[in-house]
Amino acid sequence: MFEHRRQPLASRPIFYRRLARSFGWGMVLIAGSLAIGMVGYRHLAQLSWPDAFLNAAMILSGMGPVAELHTRAAKIFAGCYALYSGIALISTAGVMAAPVLHRLLHRFHLETGSKD
Repeated sequence: MFEHRRQPLASRPIFYRRLARSFGWGMVLIAGSLAIGMVGYRHLAQLSWPDAFLNAAMILSGMGPVAELHTRAAKIFAGCYALYSGIALISTAGVMAAPVLHRLLHRFHLETGSKD
């Protein structure tokens, strides 16, 4: 997907395509994670769809839960979803930042003229 360190820097159109693709995959990860949370809160905590969205979005963004959970199943789901959300947030940030970081490091490597 990315050029090797001995290859020249990719053109701007290629870089922008990579950036758009990474952004798209990041959005897919976020949407999928949000859908998992919404379905879990809807069925296990018996929340309405707007409340399930709010709770899932708040957990996914790292802000914390909004609604009080009353059943054990809902509490266990919320804990597991919170752990998953932490990993999903870091993974999504990595996927979306990869093209920018690669270009920055590749450019730095080209400017140093290193012959590794």
